[in-house]
Amino acid sequence: MSTESFRSPRRRRTVNEINMVPFIDVMLVLLIIFMVTAPMLTPGAINVPSAGKSTKPPMKHVAYVLLSEDGSIRLKAGKNEQILSLQDLGAATASWQAQESEESAVLIQADKTLAYEHVVAAMGELQRAGVKRIALGVKSAAK
Repeated sequence: MSTESFRSPRRRRTVNEINMVPFIDVMLVLLIIFMVTAPMLTPGAINVPSAGKSTKPPMKHVAYVLLSEDGSIRLKAGKNEQILSLQDLGAATASWQAQESEESAVLIQADKTLAYEHVVAAMGELQRAGVKRIALGVKSAAK
């Protein structure tokens, strides 16, 4: 008889653990790659317009569209001031501009807590009415 027949059968145990060593090796290599390449990357530059002094002198004929925090819209032209709806804003401003000169401008001034979509809606209404010169009023940065 051979010796193999007398051996007791061994049971092979399955290993239920994950070997973490290859995973750690890969992560360390990736960490080194990122540490070497990160200083070589240049951050993207964004050109943001700044509000400063205007290059043109202020206009004599300016109408102000004042957008309040509560959503009310006022049109101030000279000494006259009227509260308007968004639909009436374009027609009232166009008729004011027709009485003045073509060079007259409309300046939109909005409360800083007002959602920007209200400013864009007012600007769109003025453009649809044919107002040619529209500007946004901003506060200049304190230096």
